[in-house]
Amino acid sequence: MAIDNRGLTEADVLGFIDTLSNWGKWGADDQLGALNYITPEKRVAAAALVREGHVVSISLPLPTTPGPENPRPALHYMIGTGERQGAGGSSDFIGVAYHGMTTSHIDAFAHQFWQGKMYNGFSSLEVRPDGAHKGAIHEALDKVVGRGVLLDIPLVRGREWLDPGEPIYVEDIEAAESRHGVTVAEGDILLVRTGRHKRARAEGRDGWQSRGLAGLHASVLPWLHERRVAVLGGDGVNDVTPSGFQAMGMPFHKVGMVAMGLHLLDNHDLEALADACAQRRRYAFLFVMAPLFLVRGTGSPANGLAIL
Repeated sequence: MAIDNRGLTEADVLGFIDTLSNWGKWGADDQLGALNYITPEKRVAAAALVREGHVVSISLPLPTTPGPENPRPALHYMIGTGERQGAGGSSDFIGVAYHGMTTSHIDAFAHQFWQGKMYNGFSSLEVRPDGAHKGAIHEALDKVVGRGVLLDIPLVRGREWLDPGEPIYVEDIEAAESRHGVTVAEGDILLVRTGRHKRARAEGRDGWQSRGLAGLHASVLPWLHERRVAVLGGDGVNDVTPSGFQAMGMPFHKVGMVAMGLHLLDNHDLEALADACAQRRRYAFLFVMAPLFLVRGTGSPANGLAIL
């Protein structure tokens, strides 16, 4: 699919590293980035959105079946089962390389560098064989709690899903706000649905390796910066792929994470949440996500919960 870059050049997108930077905004030692926008007061307000106690998970099952679109399947095998006579219990093992386009996860700042730096100017050399000494996921352990907002882009476009490689622009985001009766505000955890998983279930294989993924166009980055979004998530990898910008490749992973300090939630299943929001005509909710307590991790598998 040909992408309309909205007049943005490679130089413009590269310039976002400076013009959209939050380095130093919360101090030279800050490792939370835009999570600083979620204040205790905002969490209290988000808790007030719970009316029914209806909980929706946005996580995909751990992908244990190998295939062309799952080249590094998660490992799950039994250490002990109930088949042994007199067995008093069972246990198992899991292992997962979660970065990529198949496992639901949250990215830590240590996952992405630009010219040898991660968010807030910390050197990429801070990531060593024993893990990340700056920008690690444990810094965000209990911070992704606040108002979640779902914007359902296919619904606004009158479709069930977007096509692979189809970009989402600012006008789509704002049309979704208007349609859903919600305004993305400072400190929000923004989830953007493309319908990826509904399409995959209807048509079969995802095809991301050859066809790309629907996602946000780089022209949305200044909008996110202006709205002071705290966390960005989606059912793909947030970036439209291919992005149309070869020099940076994935602008939301580079500008968003490295410059803006924006944690990204990749590969989440937003179908049940979209249905729940549509039934209730409410697209804002309490959202909670806790990464694993993995000290010095570059991210974590994660299960986000929307509570309506």
